[in-house]
Amino acid sequence: MKNHDMHPYMAECAAEAARVARGVTAAQLPLPTHCPGWDIRTLVNHWVLYTSHGLEHRALRKPLPEELTERDFTADPDWAEAYAAQLDRAVAAWADPAMWEGEIDLGMGPLPAADLAGMIIKETAVHGWDVATVTGQEFRVSEDAARLILDVVATHGDLYRQYDGFADPVPVPADAPVFDRALASSGRNPRQQAVSKVDH
Repeated sequence: MKNHDMHPYMAECAAEAARVARGVTAAQLPLPTHCPGWDIRTLVNHWVLYTSHGLEHRALRKPLPEELTERDFTADPDWAEAYAAQLDRAVAAWADPAMWEGEIDLGMGPLPAADLAGMIIKETAVHGWDVATVTGQEFRVSEDAARLILDVVATHGDLYRQYDGFADPVPVPADAPVFDRALASSGRNPRQQAVSKVDH
């Protein structure tokens, strides 16, 4: 799947990300995560930046401005609602099939627009799972969306590991759910406990 047919999965993962974001409390933001050196605030800011603002800017073929890359989105008490609104704008920007054509260059060489869109869908879901897990929630995706995410992880896993974006794959049973297999392939333990509920 390399084209506009992915748009429904983008919309699905964005809606689930908005739901999970609304479940994050201010008290949880300083707590640690399973991402080394990142607290929940850092994780959420990364998630918000790249999966909503980044998603829209990629569609429009514009670089992310420094003002956005340095912003603490969680400083706004209504950050989750702002994130949901920005996700809607980003998904709408990709509704035009023309946005899925051609290539986008982020400074590391051009990538097909559809490949890049798939990678951001993966980021929305996988980091959405990270946020959900450390705040005692679940991130739920359909089987079809999970298959897309697994395909992206399998296709680009070596690239992510090259930039320390993924840890080594975690073993899971061959009959594990598709999304669990995608998470495991990205170096995550699908059975990870909520860090915010673990004594440190």
